[in-house]
Amino acid sequence: MTTAVSASSSPTAMATRARPWWLLLMQGIAAVIIGAVLLWAPAKTKVETWQLLVALLGIYWVIAGIFDLVHMFTDHTGWGWKLFMGLISIMAGGYILMYPVAAAVGLPRIFVLVLGIWGLLQGIVALVLAFRGGGWGLGILGVVGIVFGGFLIANYTAPGAGLTFIWAAAIWGLIGGAIMIVQAFRQRSA
Repeated sequence: MTTAVSASSSPTAMATRARPWWLLLMQGIAAVIIGAVLLWAPAKTKVETWQLLVALLGIYWVIAGIFDLVHMFTDHTGWGWKLFMGLISIMAGGYILMYPVAAAVGLPRIFVLVLGIWGLLQGIVALVLAFRGGGWGLGILGVVGIVFGGFLIANYTAPGAGLTFIWAAAIWGLIGGAIMIVQAFRQRSA
């Protein structure tokens, strides 16, 4: 006998419904664009590339945080996680956009460490949601987030950590964005 538990009132309940397909599609397209720009940007120096990365990352985090909050209002299950991740993403992205020089020049190693922790936590949440019915695409995205988050955490003190960050973010954006786009179209056809 299976008992259904109503999780809509619990702030820590995991989502049981998928995000709207168009929201997932928009987030996937944004991730692919950011990944492509990071890999093939016409920036002439490492400084310009780093500044471009900081601006794109700030914009992406703000948009991802807004998407998390919108999803919280369209699906009330797991609202605690959605609220937490949305607010953290908006605050981190807002800080980066307000202080791009401090983020790019003053704290590159700490920035890589924080991004690694964020990627690891985001990957864990995505993996847990995948096991709770989010689908294989979310599971793969979770594993990719955990791997790249762990890689960034392990290498944040190494010389050239910013360059490592650029490559990791570019690859994560391309792979994760492609998976989100495929999953969005699968949700739409279902």
